[in-house]
Amino acid sequence: MGFSRRFDIRLALRLTIFAGAVLLFGWLVVRDRLPVTTLVVGAAMVWSGVAVWSLARRTNVELARFVTALEQRDLVKSFGQPGRGAGFDELGQAFDASIRGLRATLAESAGQNRFASALVDGAPTPLLAIDGEDRVEIVNKAARRLFAGVKGPRLADFAPLGLPFVEALRTTPIGRRSTHLLVDGLPQRATIAVTSVERGGASWRIVAVQIIQHELDVAEVAVQADLVRVLTHEIMNSMTPVTSLAASAATLMAGLDEGVDGRIADARMAVETLAKRAEAIMHFVDTYRVFAQAPAVTIAPFDARAWSEQLARLFSASTLGQRVRLDVSAGSANPVVNGDIDLLTQVVLNLMKNAAEAASEHTTVPRVALSIAALSDGRTKITVSDNGPGIPEKYLQDVFLPFFTTKRTGTGVGLSFARQIVLLHGGAIGSVPSPEGACLEMVL
Repeated sequence: MGFSRRFDIRLALRLTIFAGAVLLFGWLVVRDRLPVTTLVVGAAMVWSGVAVWSLARRTNVELARFVTALEQRDLVKSFGQPGRGAGFDELGQAFDASIRGLRATLAESAGQNRFASALVDGAPTPLLAIDGEDRVEIVNKAARRLFAGVKGPRLADFAPLGLPFVEALRTTPIGRRSTHLLVDGLPQRATIAVTSVERGGASWRIVAVQIIQHELDVAEVAVQADLVRVLTHEIMNSMTPVTSLAASAATLMAGLDEGVDGRIADARMAVETLAKRAEAIMHFVDTYRVFAQAPAVTIAPFDARAWSEQLARLFSASTLGQRVRLDVSAGSANPVVNGDIDLLTQVVLNLMKNAAEAASEHTTVPRVALSIAALSDGRTKITVSDNGPGIPEKYLQDVFLPFFTTKRTGTGVGLSFARQIVLLHGGAIGSVPSPEGACLEMVL
């Protein structure tokens, strides 16, 4: 305000002098007197006019410099030049103060933007931004890890993850819905939450993708384990006296059967059959008690190539392994597996045994393949495949349920136990399409 008043006073004074000089010069010219005085007044009129023009021009130049600095975001320019007088010292100081204030505001805004960007980039939920023309931006680190295999910036480039997932990204309205996508070849349940924002005059959809398959599997296995625990406890309590009495009765009948009375022989056979079946049921139930008790997992890194060679030796040493060809691939980069080597060995050997049995019953040249590969995000993919009949599509999810088996002599424990161990490692297991036979993959 002080600068404005001083500038107004100087401008008014110069305009007053100029106006007075013009009026006096006109009066002298009309009177045609005092030529020397007329010349002096004329000179004063010209000088005052030039002074007014110079003051206005200098003000416009300074203002133009200030506006140009703002347009070009040149926030280091200085306008303060002491000693110019006519209020321009104060004008420069005012412009410099405005620049400093704007610089501080922009610095604060930039800091807030960096903070918000760091929060978004470090968020554990993968985020995508999709515009009205199906262009997709991968927003944060979690999304870059999940969608590392996507090769283009459009929705159509997400097709390898599954058409249902692409359709869900394209059509889901504001809100939340569930869908499926393929992660490392395995089908995974996910939820997507969609919101809308304006950016650059266009409407963008922000999509948060959350994989929930692991949580669902863990919850399902926990429920199954609780159910098995209750059932096995009740069955064991009921069958223990039956098994004991049946065994005792079979022993008594063996002592009574002298081979003379056919009725005693029939009763002996019936009691012995009952005893055997009771013992078999007890063995079956006892097997499932293992599933109901989750083992302790000790995670440690180990060399995948050495492990694959150990698995090959153990498999080849079995009777079944001597009749089935085994192909082993551990990659060229010597991947490292992070897990419990004893439990994973038990799981993979069981998968190889199942694959060998299926292939042996289906073809005269049975083959089993074991592959261990390092993924780009540091995880490990373990694949066991065979050239057997494959898993019928209607059973693809059921094979991992406890008690479920398609084999005549199976117990339904193997794959459910494998799933439990993989989940304890924070991984995923599933059946993937194969040109022949079955193909089971684990990602740890």
